[in-house]
Amino acid sequence: MKTIKFLFFSLLMISFGLQAQETEQQEEPKAEEHYNINKFRQLYQEFSTPNQYRSASGAPGPAYYQQRADYKMDIKLDDANHHIYGYETITYTNNSPDALDYLWVQLDQNVRQKDTKSALIEGGGVNPFMRPSDFASQYMKEPFDGGFNIKKVLDSKGNALPYMINQTMMRVELPKTLKTGEKFSFDIEWDYNINNHVDGRGRSGYEQFPDGHRAYVIAQFYPRMCVYNDVEGWQNSQFWGRDEFALPFGTFEVNLTVPEDHWVDATGKLENRKDVYSKTELKRYEQATKSYDKPVIIRTQPEAEKLAMMPGATKTKTWEFKADYVRDFGWTSSRRYVADAMAVKVGDKDVMAVSIYPPEGNPLWEQWSTYAVAQTLKSYSRMTFDYPYHKAISVHAKNQGMEYPMICWNYGRPDAEGNYTDRTKFGMISVIIHEVGHNFFPMIVNSDERQWTWMDEGLNTFVQYVAEQDFGENYPAAIEGLDAYPSRRGPAAKIVPYMAGDQRYIAPIMSKGLNTYQFGSNAYSKPATGLNILRETVMGRDLFDYAFRTYSQRWMFKHPTPEDFFRSMEDASAMDLDWFWRGWFYTTRFNDMGLKEVSKYYVSNEMNQAMKDYAKENGIPVERIKEAGLVYMVKEDSEDFDAALKGKQPGEVVSGIDDYLKENFTAEERARMKAPKYFYEITVEKPGGLVMPIIIEYTFADGTKERVTHPAEIWRYNDKEVGLSKASDKEIVGITIDPDLETADIDVSNNSWPQQPKVDKFEEMRKQ
Repeated sequence: MKTIKFLFFSLLMISFGLQAQETEQQEEPKAEEHYNINKFRQLYQEFSTPNQYRSASGAPGPAYYQQRADYKMDIKLDDANHHIYGYETITYTNNSPDALDYLWVQLDQNVRQKDTKSALIEGGGVNPFMRPSDFASQYMKEPFDGGFNIKKVLDSKGNALPYMINQTMMRVELPKTLKTGEKFSFDIEWDYNINNHVDGRGRSGYEQFPDGHRAYVIAQFYPRMCVYNDVEGWQNSQFWGRDEFALPFGTFEVNLTVPEDHWVDATGKLENRKDVYSKTELKRYEQATKSYDKPVIIRTQPEAEKLAMMPGATKTKTWEFKADYVRDFGWTSSRRYVADAMAVKVGDKDVMAVSIYPPEGNPLWEQWSTYAVAQTLKSYSRMTFDYPYHKAISVHAKNQGMEYPMICWNYGRPDAEGNYTDRTKFGMISVIIHEVGHNFFPMIVNSDERQWTWMDEGLNTFVQYVAEQDFGENYPAAIEGLDAYPSRRGPAAKIVPYMAGDQRYIAPIMSKGLNTYQFGSNAYSKPATGLNILRETVMGRDLFDYAFRTYSQRWMFKHPTPEDFFRSMEDASAMDLDWFWRGWFYTTRFNDMGLKEVSKYYVSNEMNQAMKDYAKENGIPVERIKEAGLVYMVKEDSEDFDAALKGKQPGEVVSGIDDYLKENFTAEERARMKAPKYFYEITVEKPGGLVMPIIIEYTFADGTKERVTHPAEIWRYNDKEVGLSKASDKEIVGITIDPDLETADIDVSNNSWPQQPKVDKFEEMRKQ
């Protein structure tokens, strides 16, 4: 008996025109329509047309522009009455090709006006059960009046400017048209009542402590310019309380006048540190600038507690900050603050990682906050670009998680005795990484959060996952007893419950944030998971990371759109990912694959039924076919399975293959050829509508394993099922689809062969 060393079946079949073509199974179009519904079609219908402002490569075009808004502000905090007063001068530069007749300004605090319509867009009727605090808030409390009180809007000469306020937007009429390249300066005087952010979870406000003192985290506190760009013109979509912001870059010079015993920090460089720090604090700060492995306490807990035991100061002190090329400004102030800091090497410069917290945050905050800031700066800089600012601040605020340039608020508080659980610890570390990470997205890569929430939250959550895993590796004491950092979002398996949910309450990622169901899963988890699948499964880390850095560096300090991201990722990787963007971002389809059938084949010289049928249908004489010396694949237990094959080793049948090999290959070439003995056909079905690569793992009789990843393009001809062939010199005893749960498959019960019996958990418990 001769041994077959090479499977030549497919080549011979081509010569007779027998190459099987898998036919795409599509939804039946309507009679009057004929359109391309292939999931691998290009995204020309979904994408905006490239132009001189935004190129087809995903990079800014030759005519790209963006506006500029520079601010000078004098701010006074009235601690006794929790009130804020402000006077600002805005200098607006029109770099667009358009002439402007008016300017739009955001008044975010108006979401807290007594007559705000924000709460009126929420339905739901009567809640059948409520916490007392929720009941009191909804039905009993007097509405808080925290909207802007606009006192004056003046031009640079002191003349009043006409303006109109529509909820959270203010239109300022220009005295004359602002042409391309021109600047316009105007002043706004305003004040408002500061809200208690613990009561109602506001992004900005104060926390009242039992000793009567407060800690302020202040943001969205000043009238802010809207973005004007080539995509939408004015981005003056109303602020309803959830969607965040689109803001132009500029320089901020801000004077903050607060009680003299308060500790303050803010966006920007502190210009008068010697005037507001004590000599001891200055010395400690200088030590911190040279400490790279451990934070230095600048204001200690005993010092903060001593101030908290005293009446608040009546005299004031002014802290002066200046920030160049930022899009926003935030600050914090309290007499109850502890502060620590350390230096972090980022590229060729030092960045200060800073933590500010009341005594209630300890010991947790002193132990881990600044380390989390430091790891964030390192991980994000590796994935994108070197952090460009001189500091990053983490401020402890109860129930808060919110971000602004160089400063953010974060939750995570021990109990009254200073004890905390792992959940509290990891929750704090994760929110710090997330909020500090927002310095990159969207504070620098400045996407439109109000329109495309996922472009900042989703991208940031993805890099957060990378940074969390880095944190676990670099600070093993924090994850003692665990194999890795317990990230809540990122791995594909964690998105399965959402993807498998009720389609009536799931929206595509490419939806305006305000209008999505399950906001956290839609804007944070799903886009982050999608990018993780691209990185780990579709593209590979090296290719993905290069493309992701390319996008980040192209659009740092600019205003990207989703198309700019999608195009940049493809442009820098040489991968056509339109199928992925369409399925994962533009639809709510889910992935579900399974092993429909596994068949074993033998090799034979005897004509199989498929060839007989083909010869009959096409009038080909049987003798002519026999002269060709074809190799036939015989399916085990099929009608073609001849009794003569039983008992023979697979592959050990007489054929003309050896003659072909001797005629066409040298002895050396033949020696390098494989000699498979076992042949299998694996049919993979895809009842889910999402396209994904097929990751298949074969287990052989000797215990070894082999893993093969078929690119998603394998589904291009047939969206329902696909057949795979596998030749091996070892018998296959097990096959698994997606063994490491990389593709968010919502049903893995059909992913194994032989099929694993379903475990009845109740029966299993009964037997124990």
